[in-house]
Amino acid sequence: MAHSSRRLSLCTVMQSIVHDGPISRARIARETGLSKQTVGEIVSGLEIGGWVREKGRTRGHVGRTATTYETVGTAAGVVVVDLGGTKLRAAVADLAGNILDDVVEPTDPAGGAAVARQTARLCRVATERNAIGWDRIKLAIVGVAGVPDASTGAVRLSPNIRGLDRINLRSSLEDALGVDVYVENDVNLAIIGEQWIGSGAGEKDLVFIAVGTGIGAGIMIGGTLVRGAAQSAGELGYLPVGADPFEAESLRTGALERVVGTIGIIRRYRDRTGEEADVPAIFDAATRGNLAASAVVDETASHLACAITAVCATVNPAKVILGGSIGSRPDLARRIRTILPQCAPIPVEVETSLLGSYAALAGGAAVGFEKIHAMLFSDGHPGALVSLPRQDANRFRLTGQ
Repeated sequence: MAHSSRRLSLCTVMQSIVHDGPISRARIARETGLSKQTVGEIVSGLEIGGWVREKGRTRGHVGRTATTYETVGTAAGVVVVDLGGTKLRAAVADLAGNILDDVVEPTDPAGGAAVARQTARLCRVATERNAIGWDRIKLAIVGVAGVPDASTGAVRLSPNIRGLDRINLRSSLEDALGVDVYVENDVNLAIIGEQWIGSGAGEKDLVFIAVGTGIGAGIMIGGTLVRGAAQSAGELGYLPVGADPFEAESLRTGALERVVGTIGIIRRYRDRTGEEADVPAIFDAATRGNLAASAVVDETASHLACAITAVCATVNPAKVILGGSIGSRPDLARRIRTILPQCAPIPVEVETSLLGSYAALAGGAAVGFEKIHAMLFSDGHPGALVSLPRQDANRFRLTGQ
């Protein structure tokens, strides 16, 4: 019992420093209700361990000043990865919950084991850009477009990165990195990031829809992720909307994804015009008034409005956030808002992602923060946790493009 009580007190003190630092011992005692002696002993232990350090002295008070303390962010870190169909991003998050730096490369088209090797290499490259050495990296959080299978380590339903269903991605990365690896659906990480510091900050009933190479959704009800029996809740690409759901291609890729994903948009524009253009060029042409491009974008907005209607009729979120390279485009969101009242009887707020292409990294940092603090300070005791700090998305020093 005494050990559990000590762990609770330790995490309570650490939370005060993470959330409100620089902060004095006296203020920690006032805010937590712990005795000054207990706070003093814990802070001294944290300082000796290298987890906190003196920052300065209190100011603006009558009488004696007091030493203030802050978290040593570089004392430990987590590698965070966003493994997408076209781009692979890796970053390092520190003990204070900050994302320090990121690197980005095109995802290796060979897929499978080649992507696993690329991911491991990029994790180490990311650590070389900041003051956290690899010896201080405690674990890795990997977001991937697909459904991670906890029993086999494979990733199912990931048609845009071939071969991930034939390898144990988690085990391969753990062998290469020498730390525990947690593999999570990238859109689930994105909604965690948006709920922490993005467009859904503080919202408990939220849906994040990512539209890019493919389409997927993260669903949060009552502040809890909805995963489903097979961990595949939110695979919106398979909604029977847009294309014939009984065609073989729809079973592999998804009927909706066939029309609103990158390939589908490019194909529909080519069918109308006979011309080849990438998605940004099509949207730019629509903005300039090109009729064919505008029709394609309107069709895309219409299909997505149908998908949002289906989601809202099922889980009734307070807000839907659109993200991904296609979904985060403000012009698409405007068209969806115009169409949605025509098919959705339940009103819902629709916004674009505040975090953009870094939503999954932010979510990975959030998950990593909770896991690393539990690993270092709570020792598995229920209730002995350090919650996510209040954070400003603009403080993330991200350099990758």
